[in-house]
Amino acid sequence: MIELTHFIGGRRVKGASGRFAEGFEPMTGEAISRVPLAAKAEVRAAVENAAAAQPAWVAAGPQRRARVLTKFIDLVARDMGPLAELLAREHGKTIADARGDIQRGLEVVEFATGVAHLMKGEFTDAAAPGLDIYSMRQPLGVVAGITPFNFPAMIPMWKFGPAIACGNAFVLKPSERDPGVPLRLAELMIEAGLPAGVLNVVNGDKEAVDAILDDPDVKAVGFVGSTPVAAYIYTRGAAAGKRMQCFGGSKNHMIVMPDADMNQAVDALVGAGYGSAGERCMAISVVAPVGEATANELVKRLIPRVEGLKIGPSTDATADYGPLVTKAHLDKVKAYVELGVKEGAKLLVDGRDFKLQGYENGFYMGGCLFDDVKPHMRIYREEIFGPVLSVARTATYAEALALASNHEYGNGVAIFTRDGDAARDFASKVQAGMVGINVPIPVPLAYYTFGGWKRSMFGDLNQLGPDAVRFYTKTKTVTSRWPSGVKDGASFVIPTLS
Repeated sequence: MIELTHFIGGRRVKGASGRFAEGFEPMTGEAISRVPLAAKAEVRAAVENAAAAQPAWVAAGPQRRARVLTKFIDLVARDMGPLAELLAREHGKTIADARGDIQRGLEVVEFATGVAHLMKGEFTDAAAPGLDIYSMRQPLGVVAGITPFNFPAMIPMWKFGPAIACGNAFVLKPSERDPGVPLRLAELMIEAGLPAGVLNVVNGDKEAVDAILDDPDVKAVGFVGSTPVAAYIYTRGAAAGKRMQCFGGSKNHMIVMPDADMNQAVDALVGAGYGSAGERCMAISVVAPVGEATANELVKRLIPRVEGLKIGPSTDATADYGPLVTKAHLDKVKAYVELGVKEGAKLLVDGRDFKLQGYENGFYMGGCLFDDVKPHMRIYREEIFGPVLSVARTATYAEALALASNHEYGNGVAIFTRDGDAARDFASKVQAGMVGINVPIPVPLAYYTFGGWKRSMFGDLNQLGPDAVRFYTKTKTVTSRWPSGVKDGASFVIPTLS
């Protein structure tokens, strides 16, 4: 069994708290690692290293910072194979999906190499006689990220890439379920030329999270996870005076209009609903077909596709998806399926008893498909985060629009249609932060911002794109006048242009 470490001050550091969590290989169910759970003192050591390294890092200038990130991109590409294998082993997603996880993170780092342009301030010459005004964006100092298990490469890079590019130092607290890749990414940053202390990784649980939220030297915290935890972290961090950016749960709907290309819609649903075993915050978990004929045709086509899903170990290149991340999460998802049956939804495909020969102890589950799911049911209202798709039938477009808009989560939503007017109306009116038109997983590219509405997001600024630069910097405005031609004497009146 491997004993993992923290990464503080540019090197791996053994855990000193005496507390550990077991890390499992989901495809076999075997314990493969011991993960140290940081105490407050270890978090403090990471923050102190970050604070000591940050002034020299910002003084290096944006172009030199970009060079380090560019080298890091090359190193991750060099090590893509072993990184993807490690990620798949710890998380359970297929190796192909793990490569996608890493690549989507790298795309944000690529964007971050150009943030010098977005950090440029404004300048007004002669705003008033003899008066110049200009602004500048400056880093916050030490910032932190608390990231989830489902994207152990992508989301850490979404956080530390822009933050470090802007001149901040960073403390990362990844999920204790799969921290191996974040630790390797930190080592590759050092290999790329990042000064020791600019990026630190501390493993831990709630004690480490609270230590980050309470530390006075941490100026901002970004989080991705469940809504209850997001609300807690946002509240505690904001009360401590920090800038907060917390992304929570989702219940992403896909509207299927009567004129939709049904083959395209079914392909999209199967991939977006069951890819990565449904463990994605942008997974489609509810499909709302409009009209009985649409619903009947959709369900008829979905049943054999869900029954035919190939579930396999992460190393199986032909598998559609792999195991869930832990035994506890597998049990939770199965309990939701049982709840849906009790609530009266029709379970058309039941994957709970799936077993994979040779991997009987792995955390596998077949795809599940519900029909006639109603808005009052918990399986509709709550995030399941597993390979479970719910069909919520609607009679009209207006009803489908209202269904998606009225849910307490507002992360992502999609519509499949050939009608440009309906698509335009839907994009304008639906109450969600990210919209796909014939695109089932509407995750924007790195130069646009990513973020949901309502209880899917707590805070004012999204991640990615220009919002990432705004989140990790503060604006300073300078009003200057030089002595030549200035009259002596004090003025007790507020300055105006007149």
